[in-house]
Amino acid sequence: MPDTIWIVLGVIGVLVAIVVFFSLFQFFGLWFQALLSGARVNLLDIIAMRFRKVDVRSVVLSRIRSVKAGLDVSTNQLETHYLAGGRIINIVNSLIAAQKARIELDWDTACAIDLAGRDIFDAVNTSVNPKVIDCPNPQQGRSTIDAVAKDGIQLKARARVTVRTNLSRLVGGATEETVVARVGEGIVSAIGSADSHKNVLENPDRISKAVMARGLDAGTAYEILSIDIADVDVGENIGAKLQLDQAEADKKVAQALAEKRRAMAIALEQENKAKIEENRAMVVLAEAEVPRAMAEAFRSGNMGIMDYYRMKNINADTTMRKSIAGDEDDTPNKL
Repeated sequence: MPDTIWIVLGVIGVLVAIVVFFSLFQFFGLWFQALLSGARVNLLDIIAMRFRKVDVRSVVLSRIRSVKAGLDVSTNQLETHYLAGGRIINIVNSLIAAQKARIELDWDTACAIDLAGRDIFDAVNTSVNPKVIDCPNPQQGRSTIDAVAKDGIQLKARARVTVRTNLSRLVGGATEETVVARVGEGIVSAIGSADSHKNVLENPDRISKAVMARGLDAGTAYEILSIDIADVDVGENIGAKLQLDQAEADKKVAQALAEKRRAMAIALEQENKAKIEENRAMVVLAEAEVPRAMAEAFRSGNMGIMDYYRMKNINADTTMRKSIAGDEDDTPNKL
């Protein structure tokens, strides 16, 4: 029985030794690789990084790559940036590329750019090889920048902006969208200030010169090298269209005013007709008082029967004269 226990313990010890050996061999391999590359890394630091859950391989290989490129980057700097959430391999590659291209870029600036979420390696490449930005960006749903000259003709323009990354303003600087927006604003302003669309079509470079003179790259992460007008097309006659719309609006206003005046005239006519009917009613009321007045005159002796017949004769004579004259609307007063 004791022999069996010792055999089991021996097997366990061998297994533990094998595991420790392979673990140490992995660390030893990285340490030996760094040693042969001239980028000395302490073996205890490698083991400690493992316990701190740091990607030891990335740190050691980045250290070797930086030393071979002549950069003085310590394992502590690499580990610190890794623990901060940075991309150490991208940082080292960017520093090497910047050194080869004779671009001033230190470790702290590169780390700040990387932690800010910018692709530092792409920024360095753009500093060496400028890139071209389409204005406007077709991915945003627009293919041309539309502007109207002073003669009312619409022009549709497309531009290509060549930019280079400004590493000193990459942290806190505006992005490509700002550059595209500013260039579009400058193109609209340049076309709008032209007296005629023909002048723009004859000299498209006047747009580029006017836009470049505005200093649109201020406060951005890029330096504008050139602005080239790729295409200029003639659009609609906006001036004539606006005049047509204004004329249509004026016509509707005039029609509304005329309709208002007509309604007021109709209302006035109806009011006058009402007054006429009112006056006629007053006349009828007044005529109704005549027989009563005549009866009162007979009773009081102010009017005799001969006076009455004389008045009837005059009334008949007046009716006959009106009939001969053709005035059929007037009716004789019936007494």
